[in-house]
Amino acid sequence: MSSVDPPVLGLDIGGTKLAVGVVTGDGVVRGWQVGPTRPEQGPEPILERLLALGHRSVLAAGVGPVAAVGISCGGPLDVTAGVLRAPLHLPGWHDVPVVALAEDAYGVPAALENDATAAALGEYRYGHGRTLPAEDATMLYLTLSTGVGGGAVVGSRLLRGAAGNGAEFGHLVVRPGGRLCGCGRRGCLERYVSGTSIAERATEALAGGATEVSGSALASLETVRAEDVVAAAAAGDPLALTVWTETTDLLGQALTDLVNVFEPHLVVLGGGVARSGAALLDPVRRRVGQQAMAPAAAAVRLETAALGDTVGVVGAAAVARDRLPVHPGPTSPRPTSLRPTSLRMASSGLPTRPHHETEDHG
Repeated sequence: MSSVDPPVLGLDIGGTKLAVGVVTGDGVVRGWQVGPTRPEQGPEPILERLLALGHRSVLAAGVGPVAAVGISCGGPLDVTAGVLRAPLHLPGWHDVPVVALAEDAYGVPAALENDATAAALGEYRYGHGRTLPAEDATMLYLTLSTGVGGGAVVGSRLLRGAAGNGAEFGHLVVRPGGRLCGCGRRGCLERYVSGTSIAERATEALAGGATEVSGSALASLETVRAEDVVAAAAAGDPLALTVWTETTDLLGQALTDLVNVFEPHLVVLGGGVARSGAALLDPVRRRVGQQAMAPAAAAVRLETAALGDTVGVVGAAAVARDRLPVHPGPTSPRPTSLRPTSLRMASSGLPTRPHHETEDHG
């Protein structure tokens, strides 16, 4: 892609935040916008805010009309139909025709992709993947955020799977019979290394009176977040160290298995937990280096996402560029109210609710 390719709008629907940006042909993000998801509100108000953020982004970017829209979201989803079937991180979302809604709102073609699959493509094309060989490159991507998603480039081609939801690395079982996962199984990687799980496990340890509670800096916090656990562990807090060591051990265990199976050139970790940098990478690299098969361990490189928080948006735009005819779109944004599309939402099985205004208090 080159900087002269027309801009594409990227929409990333996360469990905690909505991220939006206009991505030019060289992978640069302009007009960056972020807002809270608030999944408890249900799909309609969230989608209204998402589409409004998109219009704001186009205006702020100042690069003219967008040619297409790319949308990334966790699965299960139907890429071909452009429908969110039942995303695990968005309870109550069933058969949401998000592509049709975006096309109505912006007047240009839209494409949907699993969020981690899109992020893998974005990082491969515009991030660390640029250092890989042009042919036969293999790169794995894991996003460690509200949940854990995965994506893979194998033989320099994006791996989607037979039903479009492949590379669900977050649902590898790392502790049989362990914590119950949203997918219905127990002991999935997601239930131990996501930001949500890190905070939950620390909170449970505090409430359960673990021996390390006495004197823990986490005990004084009203709400424990994953980043609090990382900071406390770095300061030597015993309770935080116990939680964080379990996190890095189990992530290293899963990555060892993946490295043995795929023998990749590169593994990239993205999402909020990856912001911990060396505190995450160093122990995980050690574990993979010690336990993976020697040829695979020697060949692989582990990094945090070069694109940082923009990786989902860049990836969504990259998917749209690959899949859609990209041409300049309309110059004027359409209204963002979902009232005109409520019948479509109802006919697809999505419960509708009375229209009301919402505000962000991010």
